[in-house]
Amino acid sequence: MTIDFSDVADLVTLSTDDTYPECTTAGTTMTCTADETYVWGGDAGSSLFDLLIKPKSGAALGSSGKLAFRAEGDGYAAATHESTVRLAEGVDLAAGPEVEVTAKPGEAFTAPLTVRNAGRTVVNGAVAIFYNDWAIRSEKKFSNCRYVQDRLRSCHFDMPLNPGENYTASMPYRLGEDTYAPGFDVGEVNWMTVAEFDDYVTYLGSLGISLGDFGTGSTLALTAVPIAKARMAQVDTDPDNNWSHLAVRVTGKNGADLAALGARVAGGAGETITAAVGFRNLGPATIDATRSGSSITRIDVEIPAGTTAVGVPDDCAPMKDGEIDWEKVESEDRTGAANYRCHAGSFIAVDETETVEFSLLINEVIADATGLVRINAECACEGFADDTNPANDTAQLIVNPTKGSEDGDDGEGGAGGGLPVTGATTGIIAGAGVLLLAAGMIGFVLARRRRMRFVA
Repeated sequence: MTIDFSDVADLVTLSTDDTYPECTTAGTTMTCTADETYVWGGDAGSSLFDLLIKPKSGAALGSSGKLAFRAEGDGYAAATHESTVRLAEGVDLAAGPEVEVTAKPGEAFTAPLTVRNAGRTVVNGAVAIFYNDWAIRSEKKFSNCRYVQDRLRSCHFDMPLNPGENYTASMPYRLGEDTYAPGFDVGEVNWMTVAEFDDYVTYLGSLGISLGDFGTGSTLALTAVPIAKARMAQVDTDPDNNWSHLAVRVTGKNGADLAALGARVAGGAGETITAAVGFRNLGPATIDATRSGSSITRIDVEIPAGTTAVGVPDDCAPMKDGEIDWEKVESEDRTGAANYRCHAGSFIAVDETETVEFSLLINEVIADATGLVRINAECACEGFADDTNPANDTAQLIVNPTKGSEDGDDGEGGAGGGLPVTGATTGIIAGAGVLLLAAGMIGFVLARRRRMRFVA
């Protein structure tokens, strides 16, 4: 990694307090070397090391310049990036105390939104960024707050905050009707200066993420006494105290029924076909485990006779004697097993379906060759364990079915129909064509990436 800081050499100094990787500086270029392979999954926040940037004495506030980065390694194409450095006035915003409220699904409640100027300098405006669980919805849409549908993302306060003073607003929320109960949902608030927020929006834009649209209602106001002061860019010198938490204790009873989805596929000897199996959330509650990142459920898949799994989803592992076959996993060849265990994502809304796709090589045409799909498999791990209807936790995976292809009876215990017949037809099922599933995906800001296919 090389960092060219020639554009800001008169403004700042660069250093790192890490002993690894090894970094050296020659002129206005810093070079850091690591004898390892670092793989990033694309999630925001990944880092190799911390770069310390300090302003030089006498550098003018408001000055800015560019850092030019170049990363390269054996076997990889070089990557480049530019980053802007701005010198700003130091201030200190501090979030209010943690708040706990109690509500039931569909019920409205309010929570205080509090910030304090903990520094000695007037803070010229502040922005609150919200990271709320799916269940926490907005009761009102203020003109100075941004929303994605009914999800609150940020609120902007264009007013000075005096040193040593607290500022509070009352934020109206409502739990969604599909909130799981009893349970516990969490919201987080991070306070930023206006300049920090502008940079944050630019960063999110580079990732294709939007904080949504401003509301059309009244203005949400912090209780304050405004004063006049010239504006300049400001930066928070103590970001560790910028966070506050909202804990919502959800009362009542509102569960969820996960139903297994099997599949029917057809093909001739020597053909490779795709089988998509999984589960649907029949509601009435959404299951949201994105904060912990834990898998909602496990999907056990038994491969039908006469076929071989030649393409295995990334989130599926071969099983042996009821346990994951780690030897086969570590060999990086997970094909050819008779049984697999797949881990689902961490979120599923009501009526949403999640599937995993296996590529099956048909070695021998066997009419009604049947495998089994089972969800909520027993596991000594985190995950959803309170399915309201275990009777529909299994479904059939049938290769070359000879009957039942039109009635949706795939053995899922009354879940309302399985996935359609797919694969090349060979006369075994006269007139059956390839049916395409309409795919849809719901995106969440800063949500965990899963290699799954969602069918709305």
